[in-house]
Amino acid sequence: MTHTPLGAHSESIPTMVSHDDHPHEECGVVGIYAPGQEAARLAFFAIHALQHRGQEAAGIASCKDGVAHIHKGQGLVSSVFNEDNLSTLQGHLAIGHTRYSTTGGSGIRNAQPQVIETIDGPFGVAHNGNLVNAPQLRRELLERGIGLQTSSDTEVIVQMLAGAGGDWLSRIRVLMSRAEGAFALTILTRDAVYGVRDPWGFRPLAIGEIDGGHVLVSETCAFSTIGARFVREVEPGEIVKLSDEGLHVEQGAVPKKRAFCTFEQIYFSRPDSIHVGNLVHSTRQRLGRELARESPIEADLVVPVPDSGTPHAVGFAQESGIPYTEGLIKNRYVGRTFIEPTQQLRDAGVAMKFNPLGDNLFGKRVVMVDDSIVRGTTSGPLVAMLRDAGATEVHVRVACPAITDPCYMGVDMASSEDLIAGQKSVEEIRQHIGADSLAFLSIEALMSALDADEGYCNACFTGIYPFESERFVQLRLSPKEQFAQVWGD
Repeated sequence: MTHTPLGAHSESIPTMVSHDDHPHEECGVVGIYAPGQEAARLAFFAIHALQHRGQEAAGIASCKDGVAHIHKGQGLVSSVFNEDNLSTLQGHLAIGHTRYSTTGGSGIRNAQPQVIETIDGPFGVAHNGNLVNAPQLRRELLERGIGLQTSSDTEVIVQMLAGAGGDWLSRIRVLMSRAEGAFALTILTRDAVYGVRDPWGFRPLAIGEIDGGHVLVSETCAFSTIGARFVREVEPGEIVKLSDEGLHVEQGAVPKKRAFCTFEQIYFSRPDSIHVGNLVHSTRQRLGRELARESPIEADLVVPVPDSGTPHAVGFAQESGIPYTEGLIKNRYVGRTFIEPTQQLRDAGVAMKFNPLGDNLFGKRVVMVDDSIVRGTTSGPLVAMLRDAGATEVHVRVACPAITDPCYMGVDMASSEDLIAGQKSVEEIRQHIGADSLAFLSIEALMSALDADEGYCNACFTGIYPFESERFVQLRLSPKEQFAQVWGD
């Protein structure tokens, strides 16, 4: 296996500066099997289309004639790859990954894909999700004498696959029988690419067709970027094999009660992606319309918190009849830097990322529409910014229910004590952010907009998690308590 040098990237690079109050993206995964084509180049453009799912690190692994090639580094896809290192990633098989860390640190050791050599040749894994029983699985591996080099649960998956025995389909089935939690995987072997979706279907994964081959991506928006055609979504518990025999799909684990992450629809996914047969942008507009019906207000303007609040605000304006306008301009690059701001700039916080359009706001009663409130650190400064720009009233409407509980399935939201809706009532939050009124979308209206009675995970709104209660007890423990439970005092 060859490993392209990682250049200037190192473990000492700090985490990206961020000035928002949203749940943070998970990861994006890609798998390519394209005979006669440069799979790594296709993978590059595919993960570039998935950049919104993670900006901490990116990587691509390819295989040619039984030899694996890999390059990965910290930073955005465009800064990690160039013509020189991309040209070394030869072969018509490739997997790719763009990362936001949920378990494990953000250092280069935890960047993906992770690739190792086995008796059956090299193989690699790219993972989106989070294994809730990773501590127990880590202990089992260590007790078998298998050393682990990272803090990521992806390495646990790699080592479990390596040690399972049998052909790759058998190994994957063994993994699926043991792994609990959220996982959408792309797996590279010497002669095939596999896609795997957990039995709950927490994280998205879709199949596409490209001239002479097939692709797997976290979101369908990547298909148009590389000239692929959407075939279908991978169903919960399915294993997809891409090889010279074409596309093969089989059930690798019995599906559980479907629990697709609601936040893929609300915030994470790109607006031009399709989930459950619906365009995400249209779904978000429906959320905004439901919000307007449920929580009407007299006002002069509807203003979004860009960019994620824009389709929700459009829907709110359409339903309410209140004119829509831009009132906040977003600097889209502030949250994409590794440079730490000075304390003065850190105190400015939101002002680094947003500027008001005073001419649009002066003397107006404003409805500010956002997709979510997590810690409550951004909404207050934005309300104050609108008032300072001349708004006479600021009414906040949020296009999802109040987030009261943390996520354990691969979304970085916040710990229980940091979730403002878990600590304060709606009225207390309104006072905290200084709004004239505040309303969150109800769960009933959320599901109505999704045109579904079930099939989604709403645990962050309800505290009701998809896992068996006795298994879930450990998840609520602190990391120190989890360590003690696995290893003893």
